[in-house]
Amino acid sequence: MIEIKTFGCKVNTYDTGLLESRFAKVGAIDTPVGVRVLLFNTCAVTGEATADAQRQIRRAKRDDPNTFIAVTGCAAQVDTEKFEGMPEVDLVVANSHKGDIENLIAKKLRGELSDRVFKSNIFKKEDLEGGGGLEDGHTRAFLKIQDGCNSFCTFCVIPFARGKSRSLTISEITERTQELLLGGVREIVLTGVHIGDYEFGLENLIENLLLKTRVPRLRLTSLEPIELSDRLFELFEDPRLCPHFHMSIQSASTRVLANMKRKYDAQKVEWALTEIARRVPHAFVGMDVIAGFVDEGEQEFLETYERLDRMPWSKIHVFPYSERPGTYAMRLPNKNERSVISSRASRLRELSHARHEQVASRQLGALKKVLILKNNQGLSRDFWPVEFSGTIANQAANQAAHQVNEERQVQITALSRDQRGRYDGSLVGQILA
Repeated sequence: MIEIKTFGCKVNTYDTGLLESRFAKVGAIDTPVGVRVLLFNTCAVTGEATADAQRQIRRAKRDDPNTFIAVTGCAAQVDTEKFEGMPEVDLVVANSHKGDIENLIAKKLRGELSDRVFKSNIFKKEDLEGGGGLEDGHTRAFLKIQDGCNSFCTFCVIPFARGKSRSLTISEITERTQELLLGGVREIVLTGVHIGDYEFGLENLIENLLLKTRVPRLRLTSLEPIELSDRLFELFEDPRLCPHFHMSIQSASTRVLANMKRKYDAQKVEWALTEIARRVPHAFVGMDVIAGFVDEGEQEFLETYERLDRMPWSKIHVFPYSERPGTYAMRLPNKNERSVISSRASRLRELSHARHEQVASRQLGALKKVLILKNNQGLSRDFWPVEFSGTIANQAANQAAHQVNEERQVQITALSRDQRGRYDGSLVGQILA
């Protein structure tokens, strides 16, 4: 039995589901008695993501010295030497070789491999390794429609980790969707490194899935402002397309966006957020924003902060800027001190928390269709986590336990709070009869 620990984005979640499926087809891999096999599917979006994987690898080996540790994923591709230099790591399989990982692990365990590292030019990789998307025990499926990226934004290492942009065909995705639905999946999340660059037209794909499948809930991952279109907004008129946008904006300062080599300016960010609020008025809108990018002065930071403060949205995912190997931003002057980056990230997080709680308060009393997940929790179509325990009646919690993977009408009764009374990001709801 191989255990997989997943880091990072929804694409990695998809890849873990694929790996689990492939390991199941291979069957039991012979391991020495008493040896536990642990595979780390890593993320490289920030330097901290790589460091976090390293910390957890050391902890796993310390807790059980007999653990065989293999590392794959984006950090294995771009930060290879960091894992190669760790005595705790037995095998490094970069994304370029992930398609052969089950064989490499088996051979290494049998003592048939002397090499510890398997890596080659990721830009020569042509396939997407379709067929994954569902991790063991999960009720939602992430379906990778596209991988890689051709944008080469100055801050981003992902093209060097994932390779060039490439897409599955609409027919392949439709077929996989039908398989997932037959397996009992109630929500499918279309994911990729850059789904707005989907080769066969993202709107074409969505329309095809809504017309030719009975998918109850379809959700999108990250989009850029320039990827919103009239046709896409019209597709949101179908209630099965969940009213949830995750906008990859990174900044709301035109000067910073130009330094990042993004293909839009601050006015386009404003247009996108305003247009979502107008066309899909009850949508949950999350955003990715980088704090402290190279040559972002206090003026540019305040431009981003103040512009976002007056715009409609629900939550910000804040990324403190960190240098990544091979990116053009490493050559740019006027880098910010870590203390400045941390301070700006904290200010954006406080802005996000205040806004998120404000928008959450508007949900009180609302009726929502909620997919019941594990542990008496659920997720609404508009992306609100809902809890069925603690402050609500035990009867509702018991109901939820018996309705996993079913969608129920739920009335929102409260905001969930931590022990200090601070809003923790979830709603509390009562399942209606």
